[in-house]
Amino acid sequence: MGQNNNDSKIAVVSKQFLKSFILVTVLFALWGFANDITNPMVAAFKKVFIEISNTQSSLVQFAFYGGYATMAIPAALFIRKFSYKSGILIGLALYSLGALLFLPAAITENFFWFPVSLYILTFGLAFLETTANPYILSMGDPATATRRLNLAQAFNPLGSLLGMVVASKIVLANIQAEKYFANITTMLTDKGISAEALPEAIKAYITLPANEVAYAAMKTHDIGIIRNPYVILGLVVATIFFIFLFSKLPAQHKADHLHPIKSAKRLFRNKNWVGGVIAQTFYVAAQITCWTYIIQYAGRNCGFLAEKAQNWNIVAMIIFLCSRFICTFLMKYLNASKLLTILSIGGAILTTLTILLQNQAGLVCLVGVSACMSLMFPTIYGIALDGLDEDAKLGSAGLIFAIVGGALMPMGAGWFIDQDTINIGFTVLRGESAAFILPLISFIVISIFGWRTFRSQKLQTA
Repeated sequence: MGQNNNDSKIAVVSKQFLKSFILVTVLFALWGFANDITNPMVAAFKKVFIEISNTQSSLVQFAFYGGYATMAIPAALFIRKFSYKSGILIGLALYSLGALLFLPAAITENFFWFPVSLYILTFGLAFLETTANPYILSMGDPATATRRLNLAQAFNPLGSLLGMVVASKIVLANIQAEKYFANITTMLTDKGISAEALPEAIKAYITLPANEVAYAAMKTHDIGIIRNPYVILGLVVATIFFIFLFSKLPAQHKADHLHPIKSAKRLFRNKNWVGGVIAQTFYVAAQITCWTYIIQYAGRNCGFLAEKAQNWNIVAMIIFLCSRFICTFLMKYLNASKLLTILSIGGAILTTLTILLQNQAGLVCLVGVSACMSLMFPTIYGIALDGLDEDAKLGSAGLIFAIVGGALMPMGAGWFIDQDTINIGFTVLRGESAAFILPLISFIVISIFGWRTFRSQKLQTA
């Protein structure tokens, strides 16, 4: 995956594929929006549904990224037999359906129907990512494939940024739960209720007959605020479905009859691909944990309300977006694996500072981690699929399956937060700080993958 002078002269996207490239790149922004309007919903649901814990609220992420794990392999088997366009259409249909299911979920006012809706929504995202990533790689010269994917992926943060803005300015800014429970907390504290007894005292207070109506009205209002962006999103995605339905896209794919078991065996013998799947699992886990719990970190360590904390998330996404374009440019001159190694080490250092500082400086470091994460997903993806030929179709599904990391690590981080404090010997960490030990481990794993693939490439070219 190293770069040379000849590679830098080859067009990343030729005129032949330009229109199709632009249309498919829209999908990258589309699933970016879904990812990053959903991350802050962990905090939003926890505020609205007082009966659930931080670990339970992380079921939002478990369902969201679990949907990828469930559907990635079936999606890959589907596009092996049919076309990329068919995979995109099924993905958009499932995406729209899952988003529109927020409407009946809101009617029930039962938290656990929302993760079910997100689970179905991400069936669609699994189809889209399993299809769009290899499709983009195929749109031109193999020598520029990783750069082309980085360019397409650079538009993913635009959707993510819009999702974060909607979450901050439309959802978190307008839900009433935070102020509602803050007022109750103040009142109960003034009556002498201890901090340890507060959670149960609040639950008892809102269930009193005199208070049930006010609580029910607040809950209905806030659930409606959470519901509306998803219903609108479902309608937008349905419109894009019809745009793709009536658009002509280059095939770049023929139905094949390769045996998936034989293909899987070859993949598991490929150390580069196996390492890539492991690295991708840890990367997605780190990204989702950092962006999901930045709100909790800023709240506990800096005293920020959710809306203000989410503004820091928006800054993180802007940094991520700018860094993605910068890294795409640098990859014309620097080896992709070497750049991956450098940035993953940088991510580990910033995460360590985030854990130990536990103040606004730590929050700045947490935001800075996004600069290091920006190139990781497409670069790991491109490195892992390098030279796989037809096996890349099933191989890409394994890399999308790796998104399951985003389902598991946030639950672990939620557990840390529920512990309140963690004693690590030389210092006591707040749970919101200790949660980032998990992303720290992830960046160490990614740096090992980057270094090993860089060394392997140097040996091959020696």
